[in-house]
Amino acid sequence: MRGVLLVNLGSPESPEPKDVKPYLDEFLMDKYVIDVPYLLRAFLVRGIILRKRPESSAEAYRKIWWKEGSPLVVLSKRMHEKVVGKTDVPVSLAMRYGKPSIEAGLKELYDKGVREVLLFPLYPQYAMASTLTILEVTEEIRKKKFPDMKISDVPAFYNKPDYIKALSDSIKHHLGNFEYDKLVFSYHGIPERHVRKTDPTLKHKKFVTDQMCCEVGTPEAEFCYRTHCYETTRLVVEQLQIPKDKYYVTFQSRLAGDKWLEPYTDVVLNDYPKQNVKKVAVVTPAFVTDCLETLEEIAMRANEEFIEHGGESFLTIPCLNDDEQWCQVVTNWINDWAKN
Repeated sequence: MRGVLLVNLGSPESPEPKDVKPYLDEFLMDKYVIDVPYLLRAFLVRGIILRKRPESSAEAYRKIWWKEGSPLVVLSKRMHEKVVGKTDVPVSLAMRYGKPSIEAGLKELYDKGVREVLLFPLYPQYAMASTLTILEVTEEIRKKKFPDMKISDVPAFYNKPDYIKALSDSIKHHLGNFEYDKLVFSYHGIPERHVRKTDPTLKHKKFVTDQMCCEVGTPEAEFCYRTHCYETTRLVVEQLQIPKDKYYVTFQSRLAGDKWLEPYTDVVLNDYPKQNVKKVAVVTPAFVTDCLETLEEIAMRANEEFIEHGGESFLTIPCLNDDEQWCQVVTNWINDWAKN
């Protein structure tokens, strides 16, 4: 029997430091998130970061927490339920960090008789700190717990026409009649070295701001997160016929100490009012589900700072979440796979 495992990022069990700390430990100790040798990673995470970060992160989570729980988990479950209702293929939901775990998701499928699994990382663009870590940990679990299972995966879908159509339609719907000076495509940032590490051709030497670093379809572009982000944007603005001077690509959520992909979302937004860009809309296409990075970092903090710097209007466009069109796209991909 065939089945599907949808995998998203995950969330703490509650917005309290006692639950945020183990979640951050699992997340930051991932060798694909902080990609340094184990002892150094343990020193940085457990010796420095986890001494203060759980308190500040818990405060941020409390700002966005719903009565039903973590928005990311709640919205992922809603999306999962809709997909389950549209297909006869068994579909389970898991989180890379926290609960429900990937092992629990695989076991749920296994107990139903599933022996061939389509692993579906819910990330449009490929990155080692998102896609690759899901692929590797799932394979490790399969070998240890479910050796007779066969697993294939959904590749990065940043340029799939039906995904682009769903994303474009969602952006258009939420923009409504909002008169924006600039539509900002804010993608989650990653260290530049992550792009170089995932490039089997070793062609990534430098990055030029506002320019695609690879030609789509080439070997170096296959795992290039930066190229995937720029191509997602290009396809959406082409679909929506947005003029070049009306949109911009930025990267958010950087950490200190490393060179991360530029330009930085907060720097760009806070500088816009000086350029007479007073009305902005922000969309976050690195995520299909709203989470801390979209609800607190963008919709709250970036909004507030933009206004403080002289901006007038700030519109945050939601992620696809459990949008009907998006759920149908996911269902179609699942059904097409199950037929082959």
